Amino acid sequence: MFGVAIHGGAGTLPRAEMGREAEVKYRAGLQEAIDAGFAVLHAGGTSLDAVTQAVILLEDNPLFNAGHGAVFTLEGRNELDAAIMDGKDLKAGAVCCLTRIKNPIKLARAVMEQSENVMLAGAGAEEFALSRGFSFVPQSYFHTPERWKQLERIRGGDAGLSALTISHLGTVGAVALDAAGRLAAATSTGGMTGKRYQRIGDSPIIGAGTYADDRSCAVSATGHGEVFIRAAVAHDICSRVRFGGRSLGEAVREVVLEELPALRGEGGVIAIDPRGEIAMEFNSEGMFRASRRAGEEPQIAIYR
Repeated sequence: MFGVAIHGGAGTLPRAEMGREAEVKYRAGLQEAIDAGFAVLHAGGTSLDAVTQAVILLEDNPLFNAGHGAVFTLEGRNELDAAIMDGKDLKAGAVCCLTRIKNPIKLARAVMEQSENVMLAGAGAEEFALSRGFSFVPQSYFHTPERWKQLERIRGGDAGLSALTISHLGTVGAVALDAAGRLAAATSTGGMTGKRYQRIGDSPIIGAGTYADDRSCAVSATGHGEVFIRAAVAHDICSRVRFGGRSLGEAVREVVLEELPALRGEGGVIAIDPRGEIAMEFNSEGMFRASRRAGEEPQIAIYR
């Protein structure tokens, strides 16, 4: 058995505001990414390659808050974060506060595979990138009109806006199980619209927004990052499976539907276990998500 699941962010997604045209575009983006990840697995590739490829396509899609479609900080910059983890040996790589790397997930993987570190930040991360042959893109590469409009609304003091409405919709992630039984997880984000002080959320933090362990499961999260960090969401789910005797579905539901709301945390997760069970749960109005397992057709959804 092998399979892969992806997410493109969770939050308040009013059906009336989605619109048919936008929904079609989002579904096409999810379809492209899930197909890419599944193709790697179907060809006998590793779970690490599958999650990397799926996230790259989501980073390149301006609809999602990662890579090319990253949101703006209050100062009008783009600061990108990403993480990846190998469930086989618990190796992990993470980067944060990037400003010139086209695909942060690639650099996170390089940190994992080509350094002794787990997390690198800002100028240091980009110095490491240069030493490993990465090229920089101009900051204009990340500029999209829709994200700039969102920043202008924040700057204008639009009291009707929710951070989860316009910011976290788009944080992307993938989890996979390959035919050899290896798990992997990856997450990438542009963070929160209008963020200040080089704020970092849960996405690049191992155990909060990203975690994988072949003995339990692989998890990628999206939502109110500060709460996900405090609750160590990804690791908590894996621990409930490994030590608490929960099924994957039980562990995910307990954390997302009970623990997070108790802390006023909104969002969701995708997860997969060594048997190929996939769980995609959220406590918000919607979550962009897709999954596919060997012998099955892809499943793509936004609402319940």
